[in-house]
Amino acid sequence: MPVQADTLAGRIRDVPDFPKPGILFKDITTLLKDGDAFGAAIDGLLAKIGNKKIDAVVGMESRGFIFAAPIAYKLGVGFVPVRKLGKLPGDVVSVEYDLEYGSATLEMHKDAIKPGARVLIVDDLLATGGTVAGTIELVKQLNGEIVGLAFLIELAALKGREKLSGYEIATLIKY
Repeated sequence: MPVQADTLAGRIRDVPDFPKPGILFKDITTLLKDGDAFGAAIDGLLAKIGNKKIDAVVGMESRGFIFAAPIAYKLGVGFVPVRKLGKLPGDVVSVEYDLEYGSATLEMHKDAIKPGARVLIVDDLLATGGTVAGTIELVKQLNGEIVGLAFLIELAALKGREKLSGYEIATLIKY
């Protein structure tokens, strides 16, 4: 029997004290290994995104790739990977962004997005919003137009949504 999008939270495993004490990690691998649940997650995100005109889907390393690539495929558009520093072979744009425990750098190929392209950004999780804010900056550097942000999970208590005001945000599961 197909899994309904509203029952997906039950397919996600809680892992206490990972990656460090006091963190309750939401492990999506238990959802991903269930083909019906994975399909319901992709279809649920597509339903929340709606019928926007989208030219490219951007996903962030690494779990964002898992959701962004099939969404791009279903929409019939290209997938653009955002990688950590030094992982892309061509000319790149880059941005440094803040993490809870320091900073990191994200990169995207300079030729990945044409000026004026309508872009959907997809990731597995919206927490503090730092990674997606960095990705937004990369898309802006290439003069792309962000038409929406989509996440499987939102950790509402971390208030990442506040950092992303002005953007349409679609999430399937809120904790």
